Amino acid sequence: MSTSKIKSAIEDMVQPYLNDNGFELVDIEYIKEGSNWFLRIFVDKDGGIDIDECGRISEYVSEMLDKNDPISGAYFLEVSSPGAERPLKKPEDVRKAVGKHVFITTYEPVGGAKEFEGRLLSFEDDVVVVEEGKKKVSVPYSKVASARLAVVF
Repeated sequence: MSTSKIKSAIEDMVQPYLNDNGFELVDIEYIKEGSNWFLRIFVDKDGGIDIDECGRISEYVSEMLDKNDPISGAYFLEVSSPGAERPLKKPEDVRKAVGKHVFITTYEPVGGAKEFEGRLLSFEDDVVVVEEGKKKVSVPYSKVASARLAVVF
């Protein structure tokens, strides 16, 4: 089974449980690092998620994986918070981040640059507007390769 099919099967498996318990599925990674495979599930909720909640979700996911067995071969399961620099994977994630500090990369240059960091001013009509210092940069959402919250030091 391909990586994207595995991720989709895992999402279908865990989404009802997460929804029923007030959690949000942020991301799923199925990745090989060295000689080991890792299945990482990033989960959040309003106010943040704690280690006990990650443990309960991990137990549920482990039971579902044992029952449905979508992955052949050995792997490590990790369930965690997306962290302070949470990825903004979906348009609704970007909308929720308006007013926060973000880091955005693009597939191709926009105004001569491919990286933008600053306060997210708006996300309307499929255009992300970031305030970098004193300038405002408008980035078409279709050109966004990745976006995440950024910590300001």
